[in-house]
Amino acid sequence: MKGVILAGGLGSRLRPLTKITNKHLLPIYNKPMIFYPIETLCHAGIEEIMIVTGGNSAGEFLRLLGNGHEFGLRDIYYTYQEGEGGIADALKLCEHFAEGQKVVVVLGDNIMEDDIGPYVRKFESQSTGARLLLKEVSDPGRFGCPQLEGDRIVWIDEKPEKPKSRYAVTGVYMYDNRVFEYCKALKPSARGELEITDVNNAYIECGDLHYDVLAGWWTDAGEFDSLLHANQLVAARQGAS
Repeated sequence: MKGVILAGGLGSRLRPLTKITNKHLLPIYNKPMIFYPIETLCHAGIEEIMIVTGGNSAGEFLRLLGNGHEFGLRDIYYTYQEGEGGIADALKLCEHFAEGQKVVVVLGDNIMEDDIGPYVRKFESQSTGARLLLKEVSDPGRFGCPQLEGDRIVWIDEKPEKPKSRYAVTGVYMYDNRVFEYCKALKPSARGELEITDVNNAYIECGDLHYDVLAGWWTDAGEFDSLLHANQLVAARQGAS
């Protein structure tokens, strides 16, 4: 199984911090943001990762990360997303890297407490389909928000004004190789992007989407408040250890 980290975009919500650097190179406590999703995948046993980056600072990732041996990886691969076409648009660039295997995708600004290894093992045991990680949050309207019936997700709304649950779809997505067919079939949303929520709903429509709920804390770091929150959570964890 292979890992993908999506670290493109222009980070416009964090300007002026991102005026001269990529958002994912900003610090979270004592490490660059991009280190956290790499470590998340490494701890889950994944040894090959592709990083999708963009903007004007793409070369800085290679200078910082090199070939990934510092993390115990066999190698890190890089590709470049032009513009801000959305998460699904970035994921399309990884089809050749996946080589028909399942992939675990992590958004580059997602920081979490849990070891996702047990969830990845569940996904490995699935013959087909996708698996998402959810987390109960106070502001589900900021995220993809699942509508739940019993133990099933029946639909996901992207940034809804009236959320149908208190859960957010976190930026950890596990997919079989059909994901690339779904990505290529998408049409841009009103935001002009190819939405990963539409990919997840395609799996729902074919009855092949599964999920788990994270036990520990989770946050994105894509806005000033959540960036500060991520720093505080990591600092507290470091202090506890």
